[in-house]
Amino acid sequence: MRKVLLVLVILLAVGLVAADRLGVRVAQNEIGKQVAAQYQLSQRPDVTIHGIPFLTQAVGGDYDKIDVAIGDWTEQGVTVHGVKIEMRGVNAPLSQVTSGNAESVTARTATASAVLPYSVIKERAPKEVKGIAPKGDDLQVELTGAVLGFPVTGTAIVKVKPTAKGISITPVSVGSNGSSQIPLALVQRQLTWTVPVANLPVGSRITAIQPTPEGLRVAATADNVRLNDLPNA
Repeated sequence: MRKVLLVLVILLAVGLVAADRLGVRVAQNEIGKQVAAQYQLSQRPDVTIHGIPFLTQAVGGDYDKIDVAIGDWTEQGVTVHGVKIEMRGVNAPLSQVTSGNAESVTARTATASAVLPYSVIKERAPKEVKGIAPKGDDLQVELTGAVLGFPVTGTAIVKVKPTAKGISITPVSVGSNGSSQIPLALVQRQLTWTVPVANLPVGSRITAIQPTPEGLRVAATADNVRLNDLPNA
């Protein structure tokens, strides 16, 4: 009898684990479908629901952390790569999730991050900018050409800053290779530009920028997010 009970307990445990994992997949697929529909995405994003057991979270409708990997994202003709959204304190009633209704799905905070490639930044740069690379918290650009009639060949350090219109890029120092030193004010007048990506898909403005070897890693955080209220792409 003890052996029979032991086998039954093991089978029950295996069944619960299987049900738990199946429930995770169903919920992840449904949330992915909702995000794809909300943002008119061509492909369903990858969704990861953290926390074990899942069924306990599902019954209560409260999840500690849900990650959504969207991939590429385009705003005002500018495409960023590797867009990820980390949602914390998610409330998603099971009945809403399984029915494909996002009306009651909310998150205490939603943080989106992405990489803006240097090639995309250079496309928007003045023609005198020939190359862009990270330099600590700033960027270093290679310059060749003329600024207001003054020849310029060398490098400049530029600062990046999030604004309401996008990411502003402004020279803060200029070095030259044998040419006359040009006043910084003149350089800033001609070689300041903006990449028009101000928001990420949590309905919030970009607030953090960090140069990396691949490009600028940008991030935006929104509080008390309703999935159904997020703007379409």
